[in-house]
Amino acid sequence: MTDEPGATQFSDYVRVERHDGVAIITLDHAPDRNALSLNMTQALTAAVGTVANDDQVGALIVAGAGPVFSAGGSVDDLFEPKAPLVDMYGGVVAVAQCGLPTIAAVNGPALGAGMNLALACDLIICSPLARFESRFLTIGLHPGGGHLWHLRERIGRQGAAAMSLFGESLDGEEAVRRGIAWRCVPEGDLDSAVMEYASRAAKLDRPLMTAVRRTLDDSAGVHRASDAIELELPVQQWSMERPEFLAALGRLRARLGRNT
Repeated sequence: MTDEPGATQFSDYVRVERHDGVAIITLDHAPDRNALSLNMTQALTAAVGTVANDDQVGALIVAGAGPVFSAGGSVDDLFEPKAPLVDMYGGVVAVAQCGLPTIAAVNGPALGAGMNLALACDLIICSPLARFESRFLTIGLHPGGGHLWHLRERIGRQGAAAMSLFGESLDGEEAVRRGIAWRCVPEGDLDSAVMEYASRAAKLDRPLMTAVRRTLDDSAGVHRASDAIELELPVQQWSMERPEFLAALGRLRARLGRNT
């Protein structure tokens, strides 16, 4: 995302902005092309925790400053590990589990673990300059951070194999055709398009939205319609008993002229 008034340099690695209920976390460390080093991961985890605990925030955008979304894992940290491997995925996990609707705004390469960060978001919106590459095997490394699972969920086993085993690289437009991303918009329209989506989500009732996201995740393990009904039934019943639903239903009835 572009620099805006009101942006806060959360650390030397990430920038945080808030606009009308939407938080924007921008990876901002040009020397290593926004690589997910331990320092970047810790800064990202802390920034996500801060916005997730802000009751005034209803949606989160993750972006990368400069021409690269994220170059993936830090070469230096891979050569001389500074923390257990599991800790290096802390930022990706934080985004995936933050409870907010999340959008990755990808305007350049998202490579390896950097692609994991985009895939951890609910939605990816990109420009034609985006490039999605697995990259793990090219440096002799098995994919991690849920990489293969995310790929298979989005583009099936064959697509996951094409990207991880056969080195397929997808630009923004092809990423949309294949199902990695949701929309590809001109570079100059990316910020406004992402903000439009995020603003819609930010207006939703947060507890309800959190429950829907949780059910979306839980439904990955459901393979029959009858089991899906069973999964959704108690949460829908909970939503029907909330005052927010009753108030919204009352407003709808009033618009339909059905008040008694």
